[in-house]
Amino acid sequence: MDKLTNSNIERQNILNNRYALERIQEYIGLPGMLFEGEFRFTKQMVADFFEVDTSTIDRYLEKYSEELRHNGYILSRGKQLKEFKLQFAHLIDKASKTTQLGLFNFRSFLNLAMLLVESQKARHLRSKILDIVIDTINQRTGGNTKFINRRDTDYLTSAIQEHKYRKMFTSALSNYLEMGNYKYAVYTDKIYEYVFKEKSKEYKEILRLDAKDNIRETMYAEVLDLIASFEAGLAYEIEKASKEAGRKLLPHEVDTIFKVFATHPAQLPHIEKARIKMASRDLHFRDAFHYRLEQYIQSVSPDDFDRFIGERSMDFELQLSKASDIFKRLKESD
Repeated sequence: MDKLTNSNIERQNILNNRYALERIQEYIGLPGMLFEGEFRFTKQMVADFFEVDTSTIDRYLEKYSEELRHNGYILSRGKQLKEFKLQFAHLIDKASKTTQLGLFNFRSFLNLAMLLVESQKARHLRSKILDIVIDTINQRTGGNTKFINRRDTDYLTSAIQEHKYRKMFTSALSNYLEMGNYKYAVYTDKIYEYVFKEKSKEYKEILRLDAKDNIRETMYAEVLDLIASFEAGLAYEIEKASKEAGRKLLPHEVDTIFKVFATHPAQLPHIEKARIKMASRDLHFRDAFHYRLEQYIQSVSPDDFDRFIGERSMDFELQLSKASDIFKRLKESD
């Protein structure tokens, strides 16, 4: 529970997950005032619920003003407040004299619940919130988050494309690098190290994968796209350098090609994006912490919740059945 009070990222991950929010709101059952399409709660209502003084709420509003406003807390004034008073004046103390009124929506109410350390009710609620979030993800993924990446409808296209560029890369190593078959494992790991700072063994340990698991089948579409870009670009550079030299390249020469390619400024935005996506999603959806990518961890976006557990996600087997004609054409082209 401490991670909620101490981590803005953990709090935002929950608040961005509308599927969990719906269940949490149903669990709490807090009556509010339906205004402008949302249930609203006054500062006094929130203080009463958490059994604290309004002065305590004021301290949190001052300390976490930006975060609470981001999640829906407003200071109602002018025309908006006038409309609110017409509907709910009987619930506001000294309504006629009020020129501005702080209102929480459910997101900001829950945001406050994850911050309040003085309230026993808030501590109990934080525990239940975590249970509901975990249960929601498990329910919507069938209890298997190992391959949650494959629920993204972009995954299959990226996996097919990456497979094509993988062949280009391994062919370049075969034709233009003077080294035994060990080279395929060595230089695949080098791509992983440049993309997300981990070798395949480390990645498997962090995601708690079985020995038989293909790690690329657990990677997000954006990560596969970046790996495919590396494979295609490196294949081109290796072939070019070998032909210019008039011979197969030695390992140290290919190492130099890797370094120059991976550190080129054009690659940096794509590498950073892939690291953010992988580190952030894995921490929340898979409870997998990529310690080498800690600086890239951000909150998971509402769009990502839709992609992996929401309306835009799709069971992988269903995706495969819908794409059967694509595989048929690929087989015929081989």
